[in-house]
This record gives sequence, structure tokens and C-alpha cells, in this order.
Amino acid sequence: MNTKLKNRRPALALALCAVALLVAGGLWWRHGRPQAGDTAGPGAPASAPAGGTGGGRRFAGANRTQPVTVAPVRKQDVRVLVSAIGTITAQNTALVRTKADGELKAIHFKEGQMVKAGQLLAEIDPRSYQVALGQAQGQLARDQAQLVNARLDLQRYKDLLAKDSIASQQVDTQAALARQLEGTVQADQSAVDSAKLQLSYTRVTAPISGRLGLKQADLGNVVHASDTTGIVSITQVQPIALVFAVPEFNLPQINRKLQAGQPMAVEAWDREQKTRLAVGKVATIDNSIDTSTGTIKLKAEFANADGSLYPNQFANVRLQLDTLVGALTVPTAAVQRGAQGTFVYVLQDDGSVALRVVKLGATDGDATSVQGNLSEGDKVVTDGADRLRDGAKVEVITPAARGPAAAGSDPAPHRRRPASADAAAATPAGVASEAAAERPRWMDRLPPEVQAKVQAMSPEERQAFVQKLRERRQQQPQGGGTP
Repeated sequence: MNTKLKNRRPALALALCAVALLVAGGLWWRHGRPQAGDTAGPGAPASAPAGGTGGGRRFAGANRTQPVTVAPVRKQDVRVLVSAIGTITAQNTALVRTKADGELKAIHFKEGQMVKAGQLLAEIDPRSYQVALGQAQGQLARDQAQLVNARLDLQRYKDLLAKDSIASQQVDTQAALARQLEGTVQADQSAVDSAKLQLSYTRVTAPISGRLGLKQADLGNVVHASDTTGIVSITQVQPIALVFAVPEFNLPQINRKLQAGQPMAVEAWDREQKTRLAVGKVATIDNSIDTSTGTIKLKAEFANADGSLYPNQFANVRLQLDTLVGALTVPTAAVQRGAQGTFVYVLQDDGSVALRVVKLGATDGDATSVQGNLSEGDKVVTDGADRLRDGAKVEVITPAARGPAAAGSDPAPHRRRPASADAAAATPAGVASEAAAERPRWMDRLPPEVQAKVQAMSPEERQAFVQKLRERRQQQPQGGGTP
């Protein structure tokens, strides 16, 4: 009997330990877990509890000093911009086709080359057209000789008629023959001109200036005027156009600018909006509004001197409609949004911050124009505002205090750690203190032996332990309380 009792003691001890863990967790879940009010938003009153059982980690209380960075409120000119997306289009596009049929004997261009209007691009075998021209010129010479003879005979007949030595009918017949030959000579001359024109078509020239595409015919190919592919295409890229659409409510302001002859600047940016491709101006506006989208199309013109813009290229567009002169501006990062609307935190002389509701205006780069209870020179919080409340105490730090590595690698500038935490992390003691800062607050309410066991658990074991506590709490109303 004693042997059986001794064998049961380890199992009994483990069971008692498990019960103690569950009891401690249940008590914490019921009485010690953070309440919803402990993580109040930025507009929460400054008198919220500073610690104890109701304190959240995000807001440690009004007495805790929060590290922040600040920037001054400035007065500057702000551009009123309209953002859109557009497509680069060529001013003119031409498909170079031959006007004469024949064998392609020479190509005088390289693919992608810039050419000027009238520049020789290709040559077609001209021999058949030279023969046709020679025939037309021979026919013209024969008929011209007959015309000269007919005119001489007519003059002689007129002299004989004056001496009453010939009938007038014969004179009239000769005059008609001369006029007939004049018509024949004119037709022959037209045939010669036509043959010359056909011969000139054997030299293919550029109809417009621009950039050549890929060639569609090779040396030795027999090309025809009816070919749909042509020889090569040309797109005019200097200047080049950008077509984009803006909301129709901007139309009155755009019309006033165009009618007054005031240029409206247009910026073309790349797909990621990190690189500005070119700057141009609005050239014209479409004649109707697209009812399906409520927008109207505009065409902007760019010099494109460096040839960086290509037809059918996508571009993000920024259209400048106006300029606000001497507007009050704050850094865009300082603007916060909450139940009060849009607001900023202003640094006070006593080291605290005050919440100021502002009305936003135009945004130009990193600056946003605002209207509200602000003055030039006021300092607004630009980093760390998500940890603040109205009246909270702050410590102003500079980005340099964080170190170049931390400042360059932090992808979320509004959620940076305090500079003191970064400095502590540089030493082993700092690592330990930082780990302690990350320790859950609810563990402080567990018995010391339970704390040690929970602290030694892996993240997966700790998550399973917390899950068991939740399940046990859900079963308490039916089970009659915590064992």
C-alpha cells in the first residue's frame, strides 16, 4: 500500500501544479487583464490611469515622457495639384509605304534612328520606270515636231489666202490640225511628267521627322504600293504629347486659364512616382466630357529633348492649377486623423503637447497647407504622435540621435522606438532591459513560481497556455467557477 502511494505522489504533484497555473491564469483573466479603456486613442483625456491594473503598453500614462521629433510651421508657396494617370502619345505617326512596285535595292536607315522629313530611306529598282520615261519623252518629241510643221504650213496657207491663191477651207483645215497637234503635245508632256513622278517614287523618303521603328521589308524583297505593312514606321517624339483625364469639376478653372493664355504646368512621373520624367504644359482640351467617368481629357505637350518619353508609355500626371502664395504649412507627417477630424500636436513651453484641430488644404510634396489655431514658428510633432495624448509630456529628440543605421532602416517613421531604447540595445544590459520592457504586464500578477515557468516556456507553449486559460474562462459560468 505504501509503495502505491509513493508512486502516485509525483503524478499528484504535477496535477496540483497544473491546477495552480490554471487558477492563477483565471484570476488574471478575470481581474488583471488590460481593459478596453487602457488603450484609448490620441484624443483620450490626460487624466487616464498611469499604471496599475488598468494601464496599457501603448499609453503608459500622462507622467511618462514620450520621445518625439518636431518640425516648425512655415509659410511658403504651395502648388494646387491635380493627380491623374495618362499615356504618352506621338504628335504624328506615319507608316512609310512605297508608291511604286519593284525590288528593294537599297536601305539607307537603321532601326530606331532619328530622321528628318525628306531624308532618303530606301531605293527601289528604277530601270523599268526609266524606260517608261524614255518612251514618253520620245512620243513628246515626235508630236512636237509635227506641231511645228503644221504651224509652218498654216502660215504659208494664210499668205496664199491673202493673194487669193488658195481656198479658205484649206486654211481652216490646217489651223484645226495645228490645234489638234497642240493638244497631243500637251498630253505627251503630261505622260512625261507622270513617268518622272513614278521614277521619283523609287526613292523612298521620310514624310515626317521622328524616330524610326523596326523595318518591315528586307533587301531583295519585291514591295508593292498596296502592302499594308509598309517598309518602316515613323513616330514624331520631339515634341511629344501626354493625354490624361481630370474630374469635370476642374473644368471651369482650366477653361479660365486656357482662355486667359496662362500656361498650366504638367509633370510626368514614373509608375512608382519616385522619378520625374519631364515637365510640360497643357496644349489643348477635349470638346466633350466622358459621361461614363465624369472626366474630361487634356493633352499636354513636352519638348522631350532627351528622348526619354516613348509613345504609349504610362505616366503619373500632376497638373498644377494654381499656387497658394504664403500659405501656412506643416509637414505632411505631422497630420493626424481621429474622432476630432484632422489635427496636429503642438509643442508647448512646458514640454507638453497640445492637440490642435486643423483644416487641410493643398499638399505639395512633404508640405500640407492648413488652416487652424497655428502660427508660423510653432513646432508640431512629426514622429511619435501615435503614442501621444493631449497634454502628454514629451522629450524632443533629433533623427541623428537614433544613429544612421537605425534611421536608414526604419520603414515606419511614425512607429520608431525611443532613442533611449536604441542606446540601451547597444550593451548587454540594454538588451536585458529591452527584453524586460517587452515582458507582458499580466505576468506581474502571477505567483513567482508560475511566472518562472511561464517565462521558461517557448512562444508556442506560452500561446497554448493562454489559450487554455481562455477556454477555462469560457467554461466558468457552466462549471460553477474556477477550481
